[in-house]
Amino acid sequence: MTPQDFISKWKSVELKERSASQSHFNDLCRLLGIDEPTTADPKGEWFTFEKGASKTSGGEGWADVWRKDCFAWEYKGKRKNLVD
Repeated sequence: MTPQDFISKWKSVELKERSASQSHFNDLCRLLGIDEPTTADPKGEWFTFEKGASKTSGGEGWADVWRKDCFAWEYKGKRKNLVD
């Protein structure tokens, strides 16, 4: 996937976070030339979607994407522009 393909595909998407996040991340992996989580780690032991995580502010939550010793990624939906 080229940067232009990625931008073209995602610039007008209006899906909710839950509907688009995994597809968006998989396309990002294609853009970067790396295996997406389900290909790289089919058991989800070190690279997976929806991984339970401890919050730095306390409590438990979920990372939308997690790669051991690398990152925990949290998607947020697009914010509507409240000012004209």
